[in-house]
Amino acid sequence: MDLHEVRRVRATLALFVADVFASVRRKDQRAKGDCYLRGLMLDGRRKSIQAMASRLPDGNEQNLQ
Repeated sequence: MDLHEVRRVRATLALFVADVFASVRRKDQRAKGDCYLRGLMLDGRRKSIQAMASRLPDGNEQNLQ
């Protein structure tokens, strides 16, 4: 899945993320969870924090950890 495809399914992903992270109280932590899941969904062999952060426009290593 490339970045364009992730953007296309963003609304569906947002509903999924809201359900998965509903028990997380802090809004910033829920947003970081969203970013992490998008990183896992993107194309690329490596799914390490560094690799995902480089592929995500709003990703950085510290937030993904």
